[in-house]
Amino acid sequence: MTATVQGSVSPFACLQVGEEQGIAKGIRNYVLQRRSSLAGSPVQLGAGRALQLAREAHTTRLRISCVASEPLSRAASEIPVTPKVIAEDVLDIASSIKYHAEYTPMFSPLKFELKQAYVATAQTVRDALIQRWNATYEHFQKSNPKQVYYLSMEFLQVGRALLNAIGNLQLGDAYAEALQKFGYDLEAVAVQEPDPALGNGGLGRLASCFLDSLATLNYPAWGYGLRYKYGLFHQVITEEGQQEVAENWLELGNPWEIPRHDVSYPIKFFGEVIENESGKKKWVGGEDVQAVAYDVPIPGYKTKNTISLRLWSTTVPAQDFDLVSFNAGEHYKAAKALANAEMICDVLYPGDGSSEGKLLRLKQQYTLCSASIQDMITHFKLRAGNRFSWSDFSSKVAIQMNDTHPTLCVPELLRILIDVEGLSWEEAWRITQGTVAYTNHTVLPEALEKWPLDLMLKLLPRHVEIIKKIDEKFIQGLLLVNESSDKIELRKKIESMRVLENVELPDSVKDVFTVKVKEVKAITKPKPASKLDSVEGDDLGKIEKGKDAIKPPAVVRMANLCVIAGHKVNGVAAIHSEIVKEEVFNDFYKIWPEKFQNKTNGVTPRRWIRFCNPQLSKVITKWLGSDDWVLNTEKLAGLRKYVDNKELQKEWAHAKRLNKAKLATYIKEKTGVVISPDALFDTQVKRIHEYKRQLLNILGVIYRYKKMKELTAEERRAKYVPRVCLFGGKAFSTYVQAKRIVKLITDVGATINDDPEMRDLLKVVFVPDYNVSVAEVLIPASELSQHISTAGMEASGTSNMKFAMNGCILVGTLDGANVEIREEVGEENFFLFGAFAHEIADLRKERTEGKFKPDPRFEEAKDFIRSGAFGNFDYGPLLGSLEGNEGFGRGDYFLVGKDFPSYIEIQDKIDEAYRNQERWTKMSILNTAGSPKFSSDRTIHEYAHDIWGIKPLPVP
Repeated sequence: MTATVQGSVSPFACLQVGEEQGIAKGIRNYVLQRRSSLAGSPVQLGAGRALQLAREAHTTRLRISCVASEPLSRAASEIPVTPKVIAEDVLDIASSIKYHAEYTPMFSPLKFELKQAYVATAQTVRDALIQRWNATYEHFQKSNPKQVYYLSMEFLQVGRALLNAIGNLQLGDAYAEALQKFGYDLEAVAVQEPDPALGNGGLGRLASCFLDSLATLNYPAWGYGLRYKYGLFHQVITEEGQQEVAENWLELGNPWEIPRHDVSYPIKFFGEVIENESGKKKWVGGEDVQAVAYDVPIPGYKTKNTISLRLWSTTVPAQDFDLVSFNAGEHYKAAKALANAEMICDVLYPGDGSSEGKLLRLKQQYTLCSASIQDMITHFKLRAGNRFSWSDFSSKVAIQMNDTHPTLCVPELLRILIDVEGLSWEEAWRITQGTVAYTNHTVLPEALEKWPLDLMLKLLPRHVEIIKKIDEKFIQGLLLVNESSDKIELRKKIESMRVLENVELPDSVKDVFTVKVKEVKAITKPKPASKLDSVEGDDLGKIEKGKDAIKPPAVVRMANLCVIAGHKVNGVAAIHSEIVKEEVFNDFYKIWPEKFQNKTNGVTPRRWIRFCNPQLSKVITKWLGSDDWVLNTEKLAGLRKYVDNKELQKEWAHAKRLNKAKLATYIKEKTGVVISPDALFDTQVKRIHEYKRQLLNILGVIYRYKKMKELTAEERRAKYVPRVCLFGGKAFSTYVQAKRIVKLITDVGATINDDPEMRDLLKVVFVPDYNVSVAEVLIPASELSQHISTAGMEASGTSNMKFAMNGCILVGTLDGANVEIREEVGEENFFLFGAFAHEIADLRKERTEGKFKPDPRFEEAKDFIRSGAFGNFDYGPLLGSLEGNEGFGRGDYFLVGKDFPSYIEIQDKIDEAYRNQERWTKMSILNTAGSPKFSSDRTIHEYAHDIWGIKPLPVP
């Protein structure tokens, strides 16, 4: 019997007849409706892909006649199996879900449980996304616009893809009703989806928010990342603190990704560089792997545009499997090439404490850059067709490097243009500079990557040659504009700005720095090694440091390379961008002020209000009269005129209460700790790092607990507001001090939560394995959020924006985006404490000079830990970092002791404000009303106009 779908023929209708002609027609229909859903690029259909489609069609035909549907409920069994690619009404959606449940071979057909329901539903949604993705791809191909390619080592997709996709498709209600026909709740189905383990913190969440906005705003864009098999790690909290185990997000397959087996590129490591008679360089020998593309569709909201996140996985061809060794019993040797290749994409940020770890990280970065650059060039040539010209490249391609991890894009693009395409250095450099731009995300020295030169030379010999030439050209250019400068000062400037550090100057400029020894004596007091009249080249550095100084290792400064090569450099918050210009890259800013910009970060309001907080969204939509605010967040400011309305306050508080009850249930399920929704929910969730100062937070909790213990029950109730202190975040597995902080938090929580005197007055909970899905429950329920980094050290932050959007009041320093959030929501609706960024350097100097006197309350909190109140773990090294005046692991570099008194005092003001619930609710409403600026839509519009030069291109 032939199955039909309204308006079109089911792609499997003819297959059920069983005739050869029917099979051919079925394949044709299958291609039309399902192309690009399996493997290979859309638009073109080669012989290999046609064969693959034919095999699947034949498999489906056999399974249709063999697989029974008894596992489905009686009501579900009556739903017709008539898949429709664009299923929008309830019956069509249910039919497509049933089709995938029965005929997509990912699970046994003998049952239809929640996991199977999730996969079948995801595949149904993916069908619709593929249709839109194909239309978007074809539209971009035909229009040939300038397109941005966003490269990032992390992409933490904004929530579970299922809810995000059906939300952007505006089909949430229809899918919920369709799943009810199978006896399932949409939320119960959605939670079966594991979070993609493609990132760790704000860097990855920002990148994913940007992709959401790029798709929603119809910009031609593409994201590039790596397909990590095990992610960073899955965090387990035990009595010993944090334990790490591998993520398992790919074990049962990923229904959202589309393998592109026809899209792969060679990646070379090691080897050598040879030069022919004409002087042309070629990189040969070494180790070769293949980068294979996996595409994840990213749908826009209320638009047909669906862009792609392309993730690279690494492997080797079958012929690299050493069959001779295998048959000789040397099985590990036989598979060595494959193991080495697959290892590249195993883990995000592998430990780099060893040379092997450093080598693997560098392999990861180069794989991302090389595969992506090759792919961009392929797109560029394909779209240009007969009109192809390299002079058009930078007018069609924009590359955004998200932090320094993708820096190798610069030498890789130059290598391909010069060695493969035959361009001159001058032309290749012009194209590269016109194409790449760099986003700086940190002022921390350890995060401004530096790679050992000898390691890079070993792994990427041709790229080191190119980097050395960039370094030399930069120095030559610097000399041209500083001809009259004092040579000693100029030499210092060059050494601080050049790409290579602790490397001899190029021969072409050494003569410029031939100086008399007597000229050096004015700034140094070296012991004369001989009666030389002059000192040449890097010998000047030896004189300044002493004759027998040991030279530190040579390194490549990736951030300097980004600044020199990029046509634009941006910070990610107003205060951060000023620090970048005035401190981090000041010498560069003086030369190229036009390069430097600010692009304050943002987050997508779709995921971070509309989808994760439906209770509050309903209230907002009701009072603003429509849901236009989801796309035009400036409309949220309209809430200000209703802030004194008692009805709004009541509805607002009720929405928050429902979210708190939901979080309380989640906390009990995950940790066993019972928390009261009547308490103030106080949250700090972010990567565990000393500069983010979770240590300050927990010391404040310890001091609060100690003072509470000194009071009677009646006095405690009168003085303190009930509070639940929530922590979450991962400490890198090799970051020992951060793991000690996690241990301290969990020990404090164990003690306080078991103290019968505290009951609901104080609870401390460390939420394990914090990720996007956890954030979607935690952020809407939070009432106070802590963003307390040492001023001047947090580039921006994005969680502060998410909390503010959801009506959560912030306590924090004037750091990162906190500065702008406070300006937007109103100073009276932000709890400010701590030293200011411009004071930090002097405060550290005072500490070094022994002038700092710790507050007695700070000493009291530390002594309470030492008393054993929270167990017998040795916290000496952790507490020691807060003591002394200087030295490694000493001297309180992050000024926890300095800010502790003001931090304690602001807690009293928080308690006072929370007691007045009407005032607190108004503050909450005004935080949401003041958050429009922090939409990633605004940020992307600014990038598109000021840096990338791209325009919206909606699919008709």
